[in-house]
Amino acid sequence: MNPLHLLLGTRAQRLAEPLPPRRTRGVWYLVFLVLGLLAGVCGSFVQALWDPFGLLLALAGCAAVFYGGLRAAGTKLGAGAGLIGWFVTTIVLAAPRPEGDFVLSSQAASYLYLIGGLTLGVVCASLPTRSPYAFGIPRQRD
Repeated sequence: MNPLHLLLGTRAQRLAEPLPPRRTRGVWYLVFLVLGLLAGVCGSFVQALWDPFGLLLALAGCAAVFYGGLRAAGTKLGAGAGLIGWFVTTIVLAAPRPEGDFVLSSQAASYLYLIGGLTLGVVCASLPTRSPYAFGIPRQRD
């Protein structure tokens, strides 16, 4: 058996789990949007604080938010909500301010944080979910 199946599960295992009710999923989306915002703020400062462990810690926090959203909501939008919050925050913090200072500088660690965070978000959003919906195939209503 693949060792990753123990951690991530297979598509058949995910489909066997029931989806949370629709309102519960909406609450999870908002929770992980806020957690994504917080992960973006904290990760932007931590990645530059301790080199190279700060970058690894920031990316681990991002992965936890994205994967947690996927598992809690049971849909790909759960991971996407955290990714949207993280992305908005990091783009705002990457822009220079009128005073000339900025949080995410043009160093390798900052670029690795941006590229690594986006990659983790896309990977988490593409993992198998409990949602039986596939593009082009209608799903059953809750």
